[in-house]
Amino acid sequence: MGPEYPAIVKLWSDAWAEFVPFLSFDVEIRKVICSTNAIESVNARIRKAVRARGHFPNETAALKCIYMALMSLDPTGKGRKRWTMRWKAPLNAFQIAFEGRLTPSNN
Repeated sequence: MGPEYPAIVKLWSDAWAEFVPFLSFDVEIRKVICSTNAIESVNARIRKAVRARGHFPNETAALKCIYMALMSLDPTGKGRKRWTMRWKAPLNAFQIAFEGRLTPSNN
């Protein structure tokens, strides 16, 4: 692989010291760390809604625009349960890895 893809080999070699500690985390924690695409998708939807509007007369109007963009991601409201169910295993892994640093939430 080295001779065929020298740029990739260099990239891995340069980042190896930062990558190896990542492997010591539990699989569930690594999944959360690697799932930034969902977050980026939400940010893109918010940016698109804000750009389409152009300007806002006040802060409340801006917040309403963001709220509507977020609600359009899951108009049925059924996704919330699915999303929170996916967090059970990662939250348990975080609790074990960072004992005492996470506090229970009533949300």
